[in-house]
Amino acid sequence: MIRVYPLLSLLFITAGAKASCVILLHGLLRSPASLNQLEQALRQEGYITVNQGYPSRDYPIEELAPIAIDPALEHCPEGSDINFVTHSLGGILVRQYASLNHIPNLKRVVMLGPPNKGSEVVDELEGFYGFEWINGQAGLQLGTSKTSVPNQLGAVNFDLGVIAGNRSINWILSGLIPGEDDGKVSIESTKIDGMNEHLVLPVNHAMMMDNESVIKAVILYLEQGHWSTQNDISTRTLP
Repeated sequence: MIRVYPLLSLLFITAGAKASCVILLHGLLRSPASLNQLEQALRQEGYITVNQGYPSRDYPIEELAPIAIDPALEHCPEGSDINFVTHSLGGILVRQYASLNHIPNLKRVVMLGPPNKGSEVVDELEGFYGFEWINGQAGLQLGTSKTSVPNQLGAVNFDLGVIAGNRSINWILSGLIPGEDDGKVSIESTKIDGMNEHLVLPVNHAMMMDNESVIKAVILYLEQGHWSTQNDISTRTLP
């Protein structure tokens, strides 16, 4: 399912506003609704948004990437800058897609809580009964081994800012993860060679996309390609 605002997008372009499209990709077991608040903020800033749904449990990452990204790209106006804002698995889909495809006019990518080096939660629980049924083939591919999909993709070759969380609402899963984590992914595992910026905020994995500081940080990165200080984020106003 795709939600896009073509008429609004056309008005932005004709009015000379930002001809910049943002594709939003949700995480595993989530839906476009999980990114509604973030999408609304981006639209208020003048961005054209495509909030892309995809069947995260039904296919492996290699198949999910084009299923999610090809139709989303078609809904961005021709000639517009292309940006991605992703949560969790959505970031791995962008890496997978970009490893095989050229994305015209790709400008910036912001990943929220991406398991860029995999998650120890998958390492510990993948053998349990029902894990694959709940999380699908893609969930099984998100471990930390050298052969996992995230670790096979290598460094990124696009402008990337990563936002990690260091708060957890799931102490059981956090007990499986070394170091600071967001309840699903360690801060260290969100990092990836080639990224431009990395930011840690006091948020948890499940709800980070609704946090005001995260939303401000996303918009700032899309605007300027870096985060100067956390004070810049806290003083940033939203419409």
